[in-house]
Amino acid sequence: MKIFNTMTRQKEELVPLQPGRIKMYACGPTVYDFFHIGNARAFITFDMLRRYLEYRGYVVEFCQNFTDIDDKMIARANAENITVAELAERFIAEYYKDADKLHILRPTHQPRATDTMEEIIALISTLEEKGFAYELEDGVYFDVLKYPEYGCLSHMRLDELKEGASDREVQTVGKKSPMDFALWKKKKEDEPYWASPWGEGRPGWHIECSAMIKKYLGTTIDIHGGGQDLTFPHHENELAQSTAGNGEPFVKYWMHNGFINVNNEKMGKSLGNFFTVRDITEKYSHDIIRFFIISSHYRMPVNFSADLLQASENGLERIRNSVENLRFTAKKQEADATIAAEQEKTLSTAILQAKEAFVSAMEDDLNTADAVTAVYELVRAANTAASGAVGRRLLTQAADTIVELMEVLGVPVDKKDEDADVIPPEILALVEKRSDAKASKNFILADAIRDEIVAKGYQIKDTPQGAQVTKL
Repeated sequence: MKIFNTMTRQKEELVPLQPGRIKMYACGPTVYDFFHIGNARAFITFDMLRRYLEYRGYVVEFCQNFTDIDDKMIARANAENITVAELAERFIAEYYKDADKLHILRPTHQPRATDTMEEIIALISTLEEKGFAYELEDGVYFDVLKYPEYGCLSHMRLDELKEGASDREVQTVGKKSPMDFALWKKKKEDEPYWASPWGEGRPGWHIECSAMIKKYLGTTIDIHGGGQDLTFPHHENELAQSTAGNGEPFVKYWMHNGFINVNNEKMGKSLGNFFTVRDITEKYSHDIIRFFIISSHYRMPVNFSADLLQASENGLERIRNSVENLRFTAKKQEADATIAAEQEKTLSTAILQAKEAFVSAMEDDLNTADAVTAVYELVRAANTAASGAVGRRLLTQAADTIVELMEVLGVPVDKKDEDADVIPPEILALVEKRSDAKASKNFILADAIRDEIVAKGYQIKDTPQGAQVTKL
């Protein structure tokens, strides 16, 4: 498999640090609000990577954190007159509600920053001992000029970083360089705090991830991921402090997903085009949101609009209908049906080609857009075959393959057998009565029975294999 490494700006062959095993970290949410569609893209991207690696036989140890202490959390907790811990509990619970419905697998480790305080303080102490950190009146800072490789991840020169530093962080009297960033912030009024060698206070944002990675995955990991906006300064700072503190390489492959624009404009609260996942699910399901996200390559910018969501809904429905029809046709197929050898060969070849195309796309830097195209191609071939003389086994295999590939992408498309069993006997009786009416050419009665079935919450579809009834 090849993945695009932000550090080298090129695709590289994925060679794990330990054969057959992958250690991966992705930045999680700051739990002060519901997460938005941009956050969702990052969470889904690295969930897909994990799913695919596991599909290919790797053992993946995946860590994604909760940032449960930072300026935004403190501001909102104070505004609501509650503790930061209470705010975190509320929105961690809300995170799981959306993440679970988006079929984001629970990570191997999902630590909170506040539960890693001992490791955070230990790492800052090590940086101080090694001469990479210094204490000022308001906190402890990382000395960027002591780390010559600073800027290697974002590919920015030090003079460029200096020019923009005043826009990124409040200047502090005594800082050796405007680029120096906080490792520890000393206590202010109305803020939570922890004891430390530098007095009571709380950690800076960047050091939290470095400490959690070291605690749960070790000093060197295979993959570190996050949104493109985290490349600088967050990941640049993580890289500097982890490498300086641990004295070993930090990350082998850096991966970053692209932005989501809304109606071709950058998403932002000030522009009034900011949408949380919870907002979107008032009209579209979590499955449609996930399918929308995986239908584009993770590194490419994506335009978010109602039209594109509707297109995703239509596409997903097409795949689900195909699976349902294949299952239904296979069940209705007579055991001694005449098998058309040429049609069987065509579908068998389509199944093999779809799996090969899917894997080839995913191996090429997680190209889910082309992977979805491979599924569509199989759907087209399978739909054609279902209208001909193809046997049960192959129709079932085609349906199973579609379900398998979509499961790798984290989108369920199969209607379980038990769903059919919940159709009440009275509805099944009406279906049979309607079939008898049609056979007797009593179409007025047949239409009346169909309307009655619809009024009771079910829909009926006539196929060459018979009437097919499903819930509305």
